[in-house]
Amino acid sequence: MEFLLDAGQLADFLATSLRLSVPIAFAAIGGVFAERSGVFNIGLEGMMLAGAFGAALGAFLLASPYGGLLTGALLGGLGGLLLAVLAVSLGVNQIVCGIAINLLSIGLTAFLARQIFGLDATTMRLPGFSPVAIPLLADIPIIGRVLFAQDPLVYTLYVAAPALWWLMFRTPWGLGIRATGENPSAADAGGIDVPAMRYLCVVGSGVLAGVGGCYLVLSQVHLFTEHMTAGKGFIALAALILGRWNPVGALAASLLFGVCDALQLRLQFANPQVPYQIFVILPYAASILALIGFYGRVQPPAAVGRPYRREARE
Repeated sequence: MEFLLDAGQLADFLATSLRLSVPIAFAAIGGVFAERSGVFNIGLEGMMLAGAFGAALGAFLLASPYGGLLTGALLGGLGGLLLAVLAVSLGVNQIVCGIAINLLSIGLTAFLARQIFGLDATTMRLPGFSPVAIPLLADIPIIGRVLFAQDPLVYTLYVAAPALWWLMFRTPWGLGIRATGENPSAADAGGIDVPAMRYLCVVGSGVLAGVGGCYLVLSQVHLFTEHMTAGKGFIALAALILGRWNPVGALAASLLFGVCDALQLRLQFANPQVPYQIFVILPYAASILALIGFYGRVQPPAAVGRPYRREARE
């Protein structure tokens, strides 16, 4: 752990931690909105993967990272729309819906990637975002390189997390979201269209998860590989719980998991004689331990996972 005493190595470690946490944070914040409205979004993994594929597809066809971002967000939103139709309109079990979306996304993106990109899928380099240093701020020792020499999607996250927190907890619309997730009958009696609110939040959740997938393709690896999200959507679920269904809390929890992921990479390089699989499990083990540590201390929205039927209102 001597790298903690070296300013350059510490800055590199923290910058890596931040980059690894960004896709998790986007998905976790999206999950906050879905679950605050009363819908479990177990399909975050599939929506992230759809967003990653959409980013690759858009960047490939339009030769622009912005085209990739738009396409990835759209496909993530379509995943959210599918969940909303199944869970809100049809009342299908939300856990089953999420698992089905994950499986559908894994299979469909793998098939389409082979059909569209062919054998070049894992070798071609797609256009993506490059780091943009903010003058003066990027020159601050250690934290300047970490926080202010990042790509546009990271800066978007800086703005999105507090803005969505303000929206959730400081606006009448945010109050409506929370009321829908806590007591949909009371929200309905107060004039809130519960199904429409849930639709909006779940589709928005998919869009944010899709942007998290876009980050993997457009800012990290610049190519698409099958199942490249590798469980990050499930870590995002842990992050939103650890963050107490709060956008800023979910961001903080995502940063914790990003640190664990960066640490396991450094441990792999420092200990080549040890099987790397032992270190790979570190972020997943951290998510399990965090959930165990907070068991019983955090409570989800009261109506999450329960379909709402106006004719059955008590």
